[in-house]
Amino acid sequence: MEQVASPGLDLFAGTTPSMADVRQLTHSVNSTDRSRMAFAQQLEGHLADTSAKTLLATGIGLCVLGRYREAADKLKKAHDCAEKYLCLAQALERTGRYADAVAALDKCLQFNADTLAVNMEKAAAYRKAGDFDAAAKQLKACANFAKVSAEYHYQLGRLQEAQGLYTEAVGSYKAALELSADHQKARFHLAYRYDLSGDEQAALDQYRQIATKGPLYVSALLNMAVIYEDLGRFAKAAQCVDAVLESHPTHRRAILFKKDIESSKTMYYDEEKEKRRSRKNQILETPITDFELSVRSRNCLKKMNIRTIGDLLNITETELLSYKNFGETSLKEIKTVLEAKGLYLGMALEDKAFAMEPEVEETPSETDALMHKPVEDLQLSVRARKCLQTLNLNTLGDLVRRTDAELLGCKNFGVTSLNEIKKALAGLGLSLRSLD
Repeated sequence: MEQVASPGLDLFAGTTPSMADVRQLTHSVNSTDRSRMAFAQQLEGHLADTSAKTLLATGIGLCVLGRYREAADKLKKAHDCAEKYLCLAQALERTGRYADAVAALDKCLQFNADTLAVNMEKAAAYRKAGDFDAAAKQLKACANFAKVSAEYHYQLGRLQEAQGLYTEAVGSYKAALELSADHQKARFHLAYRYDLSGDEQAALDQYRQIATKGPLYVSALLNMAVIYEDLGRFAKAAQCVDAVLESHPTHRRAILFKKDIESSKTMYYDEEKEKRRSRKNQILETPITDFELSVRSRNCLKKMNIRTIGDLLNITETELLSYKNFGETSLKEIKTVLEAKGLYLGMALEDKAFAMEPEVEETPSETDALMHKPVEDLQLSVRARKCLQTLNLNTLGDLVRRTDAELLGCKNFGVTSLNEIKKALAGLGLSLRSLD
């Protein structure tokens, strides 16, 4: 059977590969659709072999291909070694079994695995599980690697970013790159933070450095394309997308994005209409904190996730009064604020004739928790995130109250991003609001 072109690594040669070798193989295999298919065919010929050594190799190979559930099954039966437990931890983490992943990482240390590398993986697992305290504790135990380890600063930055400490995260990513200019993940997340903060030129500079080094970095190229399209540099955007499609001809996001770029070239932009829309949005997006409300009113609105004037227009008097500790005094106070702007409670519901939100097959408490989850949990692309930020949509509850048309009305927001959001919501049993 034909061997895959790789960095001199044959998983079935008999020698257990190091994790550095596995990472290099992963980049090589996934650099093109063709090499991925060839590697998958090569691996298929060994899947029936149940010897402990082959189980380790096939388990690692399945991890390389992203077939994590199959990988975990193989690795559990493989002979014990540090590489087995590191790959098993990765497979368990990618399938959401974070506690099991941490347990597997603990076993790595019994086989002389690199202590710092294991602790960084544990910090990442805790962070992805949402246990920020445990992640911080893990990183604090490795604080002696500050200004020494690029990976330490990268993982610190990821935790800070997850906690909303964006300025601190940027500092950590920069520290990581000062120690290792080739730390591509740190550079990508630095670029991403610049991008989300509106510093497009700084983001482009970082994305370009990623694109010119090492294997193809699909996310970096697509994010570059988003920025170039926003700047009206459609030829540059097309070049980025074409680079992805050259290696991954079936990449769905790249295919849809290419269509969006072509559409953008002929898109008509009504500046006056956009100005009127912007003025209206400025009123609707005015935060409740800008008004002098009583502490009781502020607390009640905060607990109900009502943060802007626009949110108040999407709720009725009855709904407000049904909330615990919310009384007539608070209602009158809020109505006075709205009347001063010629608005009233429930106005958006009447004007737009919104349909009832679709029911979700969850208990009320689960639904409430889901509605309060931040939109960042959807793991959306830069373009989609920018639109949600522009519309001031911070939670899933905010998002599902919007329609397809409202999202598409956001400048430079196309069908690709809309489909991405709808797919992410569908995975949670949710959908955007639809009009009668």
